[in-house]
Amino acid sequence: MLGEHRHILRQAFGAHGGVEVDTQGDSFFFAFPSANDAIAAAAQAQAALQDGPLRVRMGLHTGEAMVTAEGYVGVEVHRAARIAGAGHGGQVVFSETTRRLLPDDLSVRDLGLHRLKDLIGAEHLYQLGEENFPALRTIDATNLPNAANRLIGRDREVEELVSVLTGDTRLLTITGPGGTGKTRLSLQVAAELVGSFKDGVFWVPLAGLSDPDLLASEIAKTIGAPDDLTGYLRGKAMLIVLDNFEHLLDAAPALSALLTATRQLRVLVTSRAPLHLAGERDFRLDPLSMSDAAALFVERAGAVGRSLKPDSTVESICRRLDGLPLAVELAAARTRVLSPEALRERLDSVLPLLTGGPSDAPQRQRTLRATIEWSYDLLDAPGRELLARVAVFVGGFPIAGAEEVCGADLDGLERLVDSSLLKTVGDDRFLMLETIRDYALERLEASTEAGSLRERHAAYFSDLADQAHRHRFDAEAEWSERLDADHDDLRAALDWMAGNDPGGAIATAGALGWFWFSHGHLIEGKQRLAEALTFPGGADAARARALSASGALTARCGETEDGLALLTAAISLWRELGDGTELASALCDLGWLFVYDTGDFPAALDSFEQSLDLSRDLADPGGETRALVGVCQSLVALGEVERAESMSRDLLARSGDDPRTEHFAHHFLADCALMRGDVGEAERRYEESLRAALAIGDVLESSFEVQGVAMASSARDPERALRLAGAVEALWESLGTSFSVAFWDDLLDRYIGAAWAGVGSRAEEAWAEGRAMAFDDAVTMALGAGGASALAQTNRAI
Repeated sequence: MLGEHRHILRQAFGAHGGVEVDTQGDSFFFAFPSANDAIAAAAQAQAALQDGPLRVRMGLHTGEAMVTAEGYVGVEVHRAARIAGAGHGGQVVFSETTRRLLPDDLSVRDLGLHRLKDLIGAEHLYQLGEENFPALRTIDATNLPNAANRLIGRDREVEELVSVLTGDTRLLTITGPGGTGKTRLSLQVAAELVGSFKDGVFWVPLAGLSDPDLLASEIAKTIGAPDDLTGYLRGKAMLIVLDNFEHLLDAAPALSALLTATRQLRVLVTSRAPLHLAGERDFRLDPLSMSDAAALFVERAGAVGRSLKPDSTVESICRRLDGLPLAVELAAARTRVLSPEALRERLDSVLPLLTGGPSDAPQRQRTLRATIEWSYDLLDAPGRELLARVAVFVGGFPIAGAEEVCGADLDGLERLVDSSLLKTVGDDRFLMLETIRDYALERLEASTEAGSLRERHAAYFSDLADQAHRHRFDAEAEWSERLDADHDDLRAALDWMAGNDPGGAIATAGALGWFWFSHGHLIEGKQRLAEALTFPGGADAARARALSASGALTARCGETEDGLALLTAAISLWRELGDGTELASALCDLGWLFVYDTGDFPAALDSFEQSLDLSRDLADPGGETRALVGVCQSLVALGEVERAESMSRDLLARSGDDPRTEHFAHHFLADCALMRGDVGEAERRYEESLRAALAIGDVLESSFEVQGVAMASSARDPERALRLAGAVEALWESLGTSFSVAFWDDLLDRYIGAAWAGVGSRAEEAWAEGRAMAFDDAVTMALGAGGASALAQTNRAI
């Protein structure tokens, strides 16, 4: 039957110039050159189907649509689908715009004004012919309010929630922070379900209700029920939307009793906290994605006369506002008098700026502060105190940190999560949206605890940095990931210590040097260490550690002589202190400076061999391995391929579970293979080395491997090789660094130079495409089919 149905429709539509745009299941989307062609096609198709078992509804609308790779899109396409969805089998329904283009003597029935499920305005609808059909499935037989604007960026959520409410779930609660658009989403979901519940869909606003005992009477009044609400609802198939339930949580048991007594009732609740009832489905609504938030900002700015495009400034504004729809809309309204650039500059004082919402909105939705304050006022005294305390954390924070710094317990944190003032991220971390933190931070500053909390915060993260430094060799991946997650708080701790604990700032900055180096925070690390070294005091060992880190970072940023002077001073201080382990490490740093920054490979080999001898004397196998890495690199650079290859195989054998050592061993073996011209072996080794570098999140080392894959594959796929090499060049520029090592430059000239020559006129374009590529995408390209999964396993973006 479906096949015959499709044949009849395609034949009728094609006969009148229809173009098939899309087909899904038993649905068709056709475009016609004129309204007359469309109405003739619909009439012919209905006549052909009249004697068959299938009755088909059709909707016609006339308007402009945008053409994309996926087909026609736009508001008019959306409206056409709504018109079709309002009809019944055998019925042809069309819009006012289509009617005006049809002959006056056409047999038409005027169906009047109808509100479609997009909730905005009303559409004058008509029917082809005089046949009687049931009332259109629009939302006129409901009390759902009109929405001022279309819903943006929630298609997936609408689809999921409609599916949930038409399944086995009878109580669905949309939870989330104030301003995420819970009410607007619930109205759209309810509108989609009009016609699916034979006894209606009703919206019950609760913001103005203060007594939980009055919930039942408020529902009864809204739906027109007599005193016996339970009796009235028994046997009825109805959806009730209870909007803003968070201040009436004591009424939750009464709602549970109502659901128990009425088996066909469905309830959709919006609340900043779940109801914690049996059978409840809690749907946590997140803020908008940055692209959807930017689209919302642009549309709302257009409503106040500012024509914009979703550029980097708009995206920056939306990011600062956490993608909260209310905050985005309030900010967009300010473009009436402020340019986006001026608005972005003022967002540091976000709460005072974001005022002036629509005068017909509830008071708590006219300013961002009022929206957040509504949630704050619903907390008990301990909850308010804890919210202010955890504002001391800048980014996401671990449970252990909240316990140690703020005296938090798990129950208190869970209550803040329930109130949508915190959200869980991962297994043991929490995140406070920046807009909420702005408010909580005001509360913290107004308390007497701000100073002591900042001191405890700094001490906690200083200790974290020290632990990470001590374990950077035996558990680098684990500690690297931890520091990456807490980097914003480490920055805040350093800022506080700069003015309150100079010695702590020196120690903490020195402890973070290795992390800044490996994760590509070169300029930031160099600047912070340079500042710390100007502070007085601090232990000699802490200063020596800071000198070592500063020297390595300074040299990597192109200031080779200054970097060499700093490292030389560090080595002298370590010798005075008699710390052989740290001295061996500093000698390795000096060796790498010679490799990458001066090209003095004999001096590099000497430094690494000194470090190797010292580590052997100290019976430090980890130190031996790190020095051996440098020795192998120096031998490769000096062209001693046979010796370098032999020692690199020994290095791989002793790597064990250490991904950094494994990474270097594969890299050197790849270098040797490439120097011999064995490109297949080189490509395989560079890929293995890249996977190991990804495991430790090392941006710079990953970039070398991508470059290596580019060279090794240049003969097989020169355009791909140019894209990969271009992506690496762009990455280095973004990090404020560059590399020029003689043997590596020779290999690049040999292999990437051949790719430039082989591609010809396409070379510039391929290189530019690579430079525009995100480095994560370059990693995926370098690793081929398994690239995306390898990158995903690192739990971070490079």
